[in-house]
Amino acid sequence: MNENKTPNDETEAEIAEASAAADASVSADAGDEAAKALEQLSGENAELKDRMLRLAAEMDNLRKRTEREVADTRAYAIASFARDMLTATDSLSRALMVISPETRASADATLKSLIEGIDMTEREMQRLLAKHGVKPIEAEGQKFDPHRHQAMFEVPDATKPEGTVVQVVQTGFAIGERVLRPAMVGVSRGGGAGGSGEADTAGVDKSA
Repeated sequence: MNENKTPNDETEAEIAEASAAADASVSADAGDEAAKALEQLSGENAELKDRMLRLAAEMDNLRKRTEREVADTRAYAIASFARDMLTATDSLSRALMVISPETRASADATLKSLIEGIDMTEREMQRLLAKHGVKPIEAEGQKFDPHRHQAMFEVPDATKPEGTVVQVVQTGFAIGERVLRPAMVGVSRGGGAGGSGEADTAGVDKSA
């Protein structure tokens, strides 16, 4: 019992209590606002991080795609020129093929030098083509592949599975995975065990 408490003391106490309650309410509101602001900032940060990761992935994909395109350009830039070179090497090869062994053996020094020059030129052109990725297509003994071989005729051969390349008329060439020209071939017909029927010889030029 505080008999000495005056009305003024009671008023001051009430004011202090009300002020404390107001301060507590303000602090609670400030805390809620701060929590909301923090939550909003956290969400924005997560969104920015996600966008940055997506952008980084897109840039990496773009880099890889550009590297592939540059590699393809380098690999296939000479494709058209290589085809022309093959025509020239074919001409040299045919010129050498028509020279019989007898002619070579009985040729005088001048003709021998000419033959050797043609032979060396043809070999050097083949070497340069190989240096730049132009390689002959395997054909003889292989299963006929319409993407890499051009069938010119059929050869009856019971010893080979049907659709096997048994003769190469003209060598084919490819650069990387791209066919510059298909190999012109003859394929077996009516083969033995392992033959796969008409599908193997689809596309055969039977009028050749």
